Amino acid sequence: MSTPQVDANVASWILRHANERGSQLALVDGERRLDYAGLEARVRRCAGVLASRGVGRGDRVALVLRNGIAYLELVLATARLGAIATPLNARLTPREIGGLLADCSPRLLVHDRETGISGDWELLDTRTYETAMSVARSVDAIAAVRPEDPMLLMYTSGTTGRPKGALLPHRKTLYNARNAEIFFGLTARDRVLVALPLFHSFGLKILALPTLYAGGRIVLERRFVAHEAWNTVDREGISFFGGVPSMFRELLEALGPERDLSSLRFLFTAGSAIPVELIRCFEAQGLVMKQGFGQTETSILYCLDAKDAVRKAGSVGLPVRHAEVRVVQRENIDGPPEAWRNVAPGETGEIVVRGPILMTGYWGRPEATAEVMRGQWLRTGDLATLDEEGFATLVGRAHDMYISGGENVYPAEIEAVYEAHPSLRDVAVVGVPDERWGEVGHAFCVLEAGAVLPSDALRRWGAERLADFKLPKRFIAVPELPRTETGKVMKHALNR
Repeated sequence: MSTPQVDANVASWILRHANERGSQLALVDGERRLDYAGLEARVRRCAGVLASRGVGRGDRVALVLRNGIAYLELVLATARLGAIATPLNARLTPREIGGLLADCSPRLLVHDRETGISGDWELLDTRTYETAMSVARSVDAIAAVRPEDPMLLMYTSGTTGRPKGALLPHRKTLYNARNAEIFFGLTARDRVLVALPLFHSFGLKILALPTLYAGGRIVLERRFVAHEAWNTVDREGISFFGGVPSMFRELLEALGPERDLSSLRFLFTAGSAIPVELIRCFEAQGLVMKQGFGQTETSILYCLDAKDAVRKAGSVGLPVRHAEVRVVQRENIDGPPEAWRNVAPGETGEIVVRGPILMTGYWGRPEATAEVMRGQWLRTGDLATLDEEGFATLVGRAHDMYISGGENVYPAEIEAVYEAHPSLRDVAVVGVPDERWGEVGHAFCVLEAGAVLPSDALRRWGAERLADFKLPKRFIAVPELPRTETGKVMKHALNR
C-alpha cells in the first residue's frame, strides 16, 4: 500500500498555484472575484469551519447548494481535511434529498435553502457561512492521503431508478484532470465558463476541477440562461465552456450577430449524443465543437476533437490517454476478463475500462459494485460500435436494448434517425412487451412548435432508413422528455 502524501491530496493544487501565480484570478461568480492566493486563504479558513463542526478524515460533508465560489471552497476544504465531499442535487425534493442523506450519513450538511430534513448531522446555512469564515481558525496543514483515499461521493443520475453513490478517490480526480488537460489543451491562460450545476460530474469533474488543476480561471453561473451565458463569454473573454445538447439548442437560438466570440477556442458537449445538425449549425457560425462521453464512475472515456466533429459526426471519438478502453463482445461478457474478445469493426459490443480514472466502488452497495467490476475492469453497460479507425459510436445502454422477433434492437440508433425529422424536437424509444414479436418499440416524441404528430409520415421516414423490425410500433406525443440535469433521458419515467 502506498505511503500517504500531501501531494496526493487535490487540495495541494491550490497551494501550488498560490505560490506560483497568487495574483491570478481563480474563481469568479456574481458576488466575488478571487485570486489563487485568496482562494488558498479562504480554503484554509473553510477547513477550520468544517473542523469546528466535527468534520475529520473520512467524514462526509453533504452539499445542497447552487453554483457559487463557496461550493468549490467547501469541496477543496473537505479534501484538505481528508474528508469526503458529497454533492447532492439541489433540485431534488426534501424526500429525495432525505433518502440520499440517510444513505451517506454525513457529519455535516451545508445548504443554501431549507431542506426540511432533520437527522444526526450538523447543519451550516450559507447565509451564516461568511460569519463562520470570519471567526474560523485556519487549518494550514493539508492531510496526507493515499491516491486511493476517497475525495468525493457523487450519486449517479438515476436514469433507471435509485441513484447509487460512486466513491471517487483523489487518484481519479488527478487523472481525469490530466485527460482533460490533454483533450482541452488546458493552460493557466484558460477562462472556463461553468453554467452546469457543480453537483453533477460534468460541471465539477470535467470542467471545474481540471481548470483548477491547470491554474486557469473558472467563471460560475448560478443557473443556465442562454443569452446570459453569451454575455458572460463576451464580458469575461471565455475560452471554452461545456453543456449538454439541450443547452446548445437554446444557445443557438440566442446567438446573435452582435456577439463578440473571438475569445472562444471551442465548445464542448457531453452527457448524451448531440444531433449532427446542431454541430453543423455551430460550425456555420465559426464555432467548433468538441464532444466527450463518460460516466460518473469513470468521467470522460472517449473524446471527439473538433477537427473530426463533422467528418465523424455521430461518433463520440477515441479513448482518453489515461485509461484502457475496449469494446468487447457481449457473448462472454459475464465471464472473466481473460475470456473477453474485442469487437470487429461494425460489430456491437459493451464498453469496458480499466485504469486510474475509475471509482473505487458504490458506497455501501457491494452487490452493485460486483455487478460492474470484473477484477480491474469496469463494465459500463454502454453499447457501441467501432469503425476502421477506432472511433466509437454509441448504440445505447445494455438495459435499453430489446429483442423484437429475435432481432436485437438498439434505441439509440432509431433515435438518431428520428432526431433528423423536421417535425421532431426530441425523441426517446423504449421497448415494450408484445404478444407477437416479444417486444416492440414505442417512440415518445416532442414536437417542434406548431407541428402535429405525423405518425404515417414518421413511419415512412423510418422505413426509408431502418429495417422493418426496428420501426417503432407507436408514436406518442409528449410535451417533454424527463431528463437528468446532464441531459440523459430517464426512460423508466416514461409512461409506456
